[in-house]
Amino acid sequence: MKRFLFVCIENSNRSQMAQAFATIYGKGTVEGFSAGSRPSGKVNPKAIAAMKELNYDLSVHQSKSLDDLPGIAFDYAVTMGCGDACPLVKAKHRVDWNIPDPRDMNETQFNEVRDLIGRKVLELINADD
Repeated sequence: MKRFLFVCIENSNRSQMAQAFATIYGKGTVEGFSAGSRPSGKVNPKAIAAMKELNYDLSVHQSKSLDDLPGIAFDYAVTMGCGDACPLVKAKHRVDWNIPDPRDMNETQFNEVRDLIGRKVLELINADD
């Protein structure tokens, strides 16, 4: 089982959706985690609605800090456009996806970011180590 960690600033949009896609596409081969460098404490209702369109219930997720993560090694640590605000996390591989924060985008733009994240997670799952 591979372990993927997705990190953004608030842990309310991008990293939450990436964790969901890891669960959807990983189907028992990937364990997904997400966290924020400065978590907002809530998952954005837009993210919940966007994932509901894909039959995934993101409302059961919680916004969390890197300090809330289990003390395990990750196969991949993926930062999602947070730059210097994303601290180092122990992982075999580090990847940075410069994905814009969709927080203030309209529904169409938000869903475009969601779909981009989904494609990138699928590529990561299918990548050879």
